[in-house]
Order: sequence, then structure tokens, then C-alpha cells
Amino acid sequence: MVTLRVRPWETLGESVRGVGKRCNQDWYVCQGTGSADDPLVLAVADGHGSPAYARSELGARFAVDRFTVLAAQFGRAARDPHGPGRPARLMTYARDDFPRALVREWRAAALGHWDRHRPVADDGAPEPGDDEKLRLYGTTLIGAVLTPWLLVAWQIGDGDLAVVAHDGTLERPLAPDEEALGDETDSLCGPRAWRQVRTHWAPVFEQARLPRLVVLSTDGLSKSFASADGYRAFVEDLQGRLAADGSAGVRHLLPEWLAHAARHSGDDTTLTAALRPPDPGVGAELERKTES
Repeated sequence: MVTLRVRPWETLGESVRGVGKRCNQDWYVCQGTGSADDPLVLAVADGHGSPAYARSELGARFAVDRFTVLAAQFGRAARDPHGPGRPARLMTYARDDFPRALVREWRAAALGHWDRHRPVADDGAPEPGDDEKLRLYGTTLIGAVLTPWLLVAWQIGDGDLAVVAHDGTLERPLAPDEEALGDETDSLCGPRAWRQVRTHWAPVFEQARLPRLVVLSTDGLSKSFASADGYRAFVEDLQGRLAADGSAGVRHLLPEWLAHAARHSGDDTTLTAALRPPDPGVGAELERKTES
């Protein structure tokens, strides 16, 4: 096993309530350094919010909380992904087993909350079935885990994952082939929800090829632009500002940017991002090789 001295990622996150919303139904997390022992975990969730999903702000929080635990465990288990047969086993787990575990854990959290906080029922009213209970907590989720060797991300429902690669190329690797119509979206509360989870698997074989930037956002951001080009321009500008000023220079501006987006989309708007700081040792090492 190779142990690397990894510089921590710079992270930031913010969430803004949509105009006229009774509460913010988004939730997010960014935690960890990105080392083998302390994987970086990013996640955003967007509770559906309509009366049929009356507890969706809790569903979003449950989704992020359960994802954080599972993703950190996966990241630590994947600390050495290059052994014989390891990449295939890890990829199979990420694509098949992880979504099932995530949905199972989320369902248990939502149903457990229902059991502890049952509404006062009308006399003679039948107990709702599990599907009806889970619908109240309906939410989307996007999550990612980063280690020195690996970037893996999962998504169910709308929202955006943007990755600026080592060469500056911007990709949206989990964008659906066709955008959902209106407010329709896949959800953790749906039947067999694990089948709707999309997975991005991106092993990293050289440290110089780690992404420059990873951005997760709820659809309140992308809906504020007239087209996908507007969203791409936002991410490109964010990358430029972060590269120039670092996360500290951008953090105090982010609430204003998201509030502007929320006014245009009318929706809760949440973003979390991780910037890979340049390694000063890389340039020095290249210079020594050149001189020799």
C-alpha cells in the first residue's frame, strides 16, 4: 500500500431559502480532507416541498446524514483500490450495493421518525402503508466521495454535479440524457428507488489528474439560468474565482450569489464545492528533474 501526503481540499457550502417558502427544504454537507483515512464527502439534498411531501425537509436531512456515513465508510475501504481485482469489486459495490444500502438506510430513518412522531389519526382511519409514509419525506440527493485515488458520485433526482478536470475540462457526468419535464423527478421515496440512482466512477491513477473542482448543487441554481450554458458559465466563473482567491475569498460572496439565483428560480438553492489546491511540491519536483 502506498501512503501519500495529501493536501486537504478547500471546501465551501451554503444554502438559501426560496422566495416565499415556509422553510428551507434543502440540506448539505462537506466534511473530510480527502486523505485515505479521512475521505472528503460532499452531498446536497432537495426535499420536494409540496403538501404531499410535508416532511421532506427532514427527508433531505436524513438522506445527507445517511449518505455521509456510508460514503465515508466506502472511501476508507477504497484506500488502496489498485490491488488485483480491487477496482472491479469496488466499482460493482459502488454501482449496485451502495445505492441499495443508501435507500435502505434512508427508509429506516424516515419510517423510524414516523413511528416516533405519528400524527393524531381520525377515529377509524387506517394506518397508512409504508409507501404513503415515505412519500411525506420525499427528496432528491447528490453525493460524492473523494480520496487520493478515487472520485465516486451518486445521484437520484434533479440537481447538478459539475467536475472541472485536471485539464480544465468541465463535465456534468451524472446529467440525465433527457431533462425531466416540469417538477417531475426521481426520488428516494419512489418504489425500487435504488434503480434510479446514477453512479459516476472515476479512479485516479496519478495525483496530477485529480479534479480541480467538484461542485454539487440543487436545481434551484440551474433553474435560475435560461439554459445549461448559463449554469456552465457560473461554474467556470466559480472555478476562476476560487483559483484566484481561494475558498476564503469566495465564501462571503456565495450567499449573495445563491440568493440571486433563488430569486430567479423561486426555489431553495444550495451549493457545496471542493477545490483542489495546487501542490507546491509538484512544481519544485519538476524543476529539479529539468535541472538534472
